[in-house]
This record gives sequence, C-alpha cells and structure tokens, in this order.
Amino acid sequence: MKIGLVGVGHLGKIHLKCLLKTDFEISGIYDADENTAKIIQESYDVRVFTSLDELILNSDCVDIVSPTIYHYEIAKKCIEAGKHVFIEKPLTETTEQAMELVSLAERHNVKVQVGHVERYNPAIRSLKNIDFNPKFIEGHRLAIFNPRGTDVSVVLDLMIHDLDIVLSMIKDEVKDVWANGVCIVSSTPDICNARIEFKHGAVANLTASRISMKNMRKIRIFQDDAYISLDFLDKEAQVIKIEKDVEGDNFSGMTIHTNEGLKRIIIESPEIMQNNAIEDELNDFYNALVHNMPISVTIKDGFRALELAYIIQNKIEMS
Repeated sequence: MKIGLVGVGHLGKIHLKCLLKTDFEISGIYDADENTAKIIQESYDVRVFTSLDELILNSDCVDIVSPTIYHYEIAKKCIEAGKHVFIEKPLTETTEQAMELVSLAERHNVKVQVGHVERYNPAIRSLKNIDFNPKFIEGHRLAIFNPRGTDVSVVLDLMIHDLDIVLSMIKDEVKDVWANGVCIVSSTPDICNARIEFKHGAVANLTASRISMKNMRKIRIFQDDAYISLDFLDKEAQVIKIEKDVEGDNFSGMTIHTNEGLKRIIIESPEIMQNNAIEDELNDFYNALVHNMPISVTIKDGFRALELAYIIQNKIEMS
C-alpha cells in the first residue's frame, strides 16, 4: 500500500518518521516549499514529487499534513482521483468545505480518516472497557504561548481536540451553546470558554487557552455512579466508582451512608500502556485500507467537531 505525504513542515516531519515505522510503502513527499522538500529528501532518502498531481498518481492513498487552508483543495483532488485520505485536524477551513468532502468521499467510495490524535492518547485508551454515559464533562486545555498556530482561533487550534473527545462520548445532538472568548496577543481569540448542552441533558464545560503560564490537558467526566479523571498531558487516568455495599463482602475501602443505603467507593487507576499516538493512528489507517477494519475517526467525526467549533466561534463573535 503506497502512501504519499503532502506537507513536511513540523508536524509533517513527525508523520514521515512514523510512516517509516508502519507497513506503508512511502511513494514520496510533496511540499510547496521546494527547499523544505529538498532538506527532507536528503535527510530521509525519500522521493520528492514536483507536483501534487504526480504524487497522487503514484500513490494508493495520501497523508495530508499541510496547513488547514489547503486541506480542502488537496483532499478533493485525492478523493476525486479515487485515493484514500488521512487528513490532519481540523478537517477543513470551513464547514461548507467539510460537508462537500463528506459527500465526495461517499460518492467515490473512498475511506477518509481524520487526525484527531487525542483519541489515541494512552490515558483515554486505558479506559476502553468503560461504558461512557456522561452527565457532565469539564475540560481544561491550556498551553504556553507559541506563535505557531495563531493563524486560527484557540477554538480551532486547541479546543477542537476536546470537542472531538466530548462528541465521541456523548452520542446525542447538541441543543445549545454558550461561549465567550478574548483576543490577548492574536487577532483571533486566545482564551475561550464554552458550555455545550445536549438534547437529553448532558452538559460539557470546556476552557481553552494558549497564553497560559503552564500546560494542562485534563478532562473530568461525571456519570451515574462514577467519576473519571483523564490527564492527557501526563497520560494518567483514574476511575472512582460508587457501588451498593454487599453485606458480608470483605471490602475494606471507604464506605458512605446515602438515602439508598450503604455504598462503597472504589478507586481504580487503569494500567497505562505508553504508545506513539500518531504512529498508532496511521497503523489504524493502514488496517482500515488493507484489512477492511473500521475507520477510527471518520470524516463525519471530523465534520461534527469542526461544525461545533464554528458554532462556538460564532457565539464568541456575537457576545
């Protein structure tokens, strides 16, 4: 299975290193900056295509790691050529573009995976046996300022990671959104808080900032009889369950008296298996293409996260 890589900047170079560890055969790379492409060619001994069309022609699938503003144009060419696509988040620059790509992928029977890499964070992967049914989710994604990425708001830069996680856990329609944001050092919001209410009552309260004094990536999930804490940065998870106390059980942990009788608190720290998240998502893409496994983060998932991000941005602009 030959894969072509479009975009070999900071993140593209990471993708290239990971692709070299997968079962993909790298057909070559393409970057609009010829000097950048030449440096990568010399460092990794890969073929450089002088045009996007040439790369598409010589590949079975394409990994798109270009700036977001070019995602739509590149992905459309690939899909119309019948090539499968892995595309970094956010899916496209606009929801209209994303909607068209969803339609094109269905029409051409092409598989598309979106690079929402936090789905592969070992903290959340340690909870694969948890049945998520959140009533309330609170998330904080804070980052020390970095000029890279400030061409878009903090919603599309950082918060979109947590939007995808929330939407993957809460299988429900969004009912309403409240949001506020502030521009501090950029022309687009650098700090944002959004409260998302779902049709059947679940609520997510998310905060994102790219001008924090420290980095933080945490989500707390509250659901019936359980509290789940996830630290995406330190790759830790904790599950606190409340269960009915069974008389005669030799349980020696903490118990509490409730209106429903005696209950016990069980604290679990799931085993964390360290991994390379980008390598894992690319391996899943390979398995989806070669072994017909399900796409882990579908183009529709990418569209939903982008759509919600723009609802939040519009609320900020109206506030």
